[in-house]
Amino acid sequence: MSSPRFQRLALIGCGLMGGSFALALRQAGWVQTIAGFSASETTRQRAVQLKVIDQACPSVAQAVQGADLVLLAVPVGAMQASFEAMRDVLSTNALLMDVGSTKCDVIAAAQAGLGERLSCFVPAHPIAGKEVAGIEHAEAGLYQNRRTILTPMPKTGIAKLQAAHDVWAAIGSHVSTMTPEAHDATFAAVSHLPHMLAFAAVNALSSQPQGAAYLDMAGPGFKDFSRIAASDAAVWRDILSANRAEVLTQAAHFRAALDQFEAALKNGNTQALEQLIQQASDVRAAWTLQAHTSCNTTSEA
Repeated sequence: MSSPRFQRLALIGCGLMGGSFALALRQAGWVQTIAGFSASETTRQRAVQLKVIDQACPSVAQAVQGADLVLLAVPVGAMQASFEAMRDVLSTNALLMDVGSTKCDVIAAAQAGLGERLSCFVPAHPIAGKEVAGIEHAEAGLYQNRRTILTPMPKTGIAKLQAAHDVWAAIGSHVSTMTPEAHDATFAAVSHLPHMLAFAAVNALSSQPQGAAYLDMAGPGFKDFSRIAASDAAVWRDILSANRAEVLTQAAHFRAALDQFEAALKNGNTQALEQLIQQASDVRAAWTLQAHTSCNTTSEA
């Protein structure tokens, strides 16, 4: 068996996404030792008990010290503080990545927090996750046959970008690259707005006097539509806030489409109503989940 590609992985954020990355990298034989930090000591110790990490560290700096690979798996709102905490101990040769569902704001945080270590950073977004959060739900196969998007910066060197590509490919991801701006616009349309709509739809139902009774009668259609409404509130608060402008743009497109449906209903125009439904049906029927082509849940974004 060949020696591990990395000697020490520093896992900053011992939750579903980070824990699954650590398990997958260990299973692939790519890492020797895994050090982990989470703000909660209970979470850190649980990660050790579950054999996700080998060493629980009380600070970001202690976890990152001596690491040649660092994964930042914290909510996007906590990114800058994490970058600042690791800046002085991060090796110039280390590869640093994140798993954030937005990219322009994360890059801005890195630019503000990493200083001369910015060239170590390759922004990443694995399109994977579950409705449940926490280290207990981490699994080595989470990233298998799922897409991971890399959004390199002007300072990102070819060697670092290739190393990031190789890491995600080693744990089963299909890797592609986008600009940060294209990434945020794309995922506002196909993930961030759909999550917000699911949250709003469930709230609209539950706020009605008969909402609970209606919910008792819900079937598979409601289950499919509302699945992502069970996602982690703090994570999605940060995602929607960070990508606010693009989400609002997509909300305007949705509102215009909803207006068309409402107009057809108000006017009793069944032909227009059928055409609108058929248009959507055709688009959805032609679409398939393409893990391998170029372009949260906890991060199914």
